[in-house]
Amino acid sequence: MLEFRDVTFRYKEDDDYIMKNLNFKVEKGQFVSIIGPSGCGKSTIFRLLNGLEKPESGEILVDGKDISTLKDYCAFMPQKDLLFPWRTIEENISLPMEIKKVPKKERHKKCVEVLKEVGLLDYINKYPRDLSGGMKQRVSFGRTILTGSDILLLDEPFSALDYLTRMDMQEWILSQWRNLKKTIIFITHDVEEALFLSDTIYIINEKPFCKMDRVDIGNGENKTRDFLKQEEIISLKERLINNLRLREGRI
Repeated sequence: MLEFRDVTFRYKEDDDYIMKNLNFKVEKGQFVSIIGPSGCGKSTIFRLLNGLEKPESGEILVDGKDISTLKDYCAFMPQKDLLFPWRTIEENISLPMEIKKVPKKERHKKCVEVLKEVGLLDYINKYPRDLSGGMKQRVSFGRTILTGSDILLLDEPFSALDYLTRMDMQEWILSQWRNLKKTIIFITHDVEEALFLSDTIYIINEKPFCKMDRVDIGNGENKTRDFLKQEEIISLKERLINNLRLREGRI
């Protein structure tokens, strides 16, 4: 569904490249996590994907078509919920449809459907101040869904949440992925989070990078917390953490 083909990029103000001739693919319906040291280029991949930056050379393809020729092919959910405090939950979640000038009656109908899906229909007329951190992130995810895009880019969406809320949100997002059948690309610094959520993990190990190491996890449809207790997963987690610490110069 998604392919980076020989993509090279650097920021204009930098002498060094972020990536050179990068190639990787994401299949339709996958949940893919990207991990790597701070500043390695994880967020740059998203900026290239959503068209905020242009590659110096190479192609980025969705369904075989260059993204420069496409619209609404991906949606972005940032670390912060970015809800407007003066708008109700319905008004916040319907923003993508409002921008597209979808009629008000249709917007309301879809908002109700999505708020039911994320378990927040009772809050449709409330304001962001009335919601907890986890609830705000669910609203933000619902807004991302309502872009209508098949590829969802999630940039550390749970990093600001407390530990227990974060666990709840991880389980919730996994259930949403199973139900919606979307393709999700997820950036995280948390190796355990990547292992629990993903069926494939890409690891950035160098800068500039021309490839990413790939680890296929599988079991995405049936994964529970017990998955993380398996001996081979514990071993893989330690290996990935040590690799990241080495790349960041901490060991």
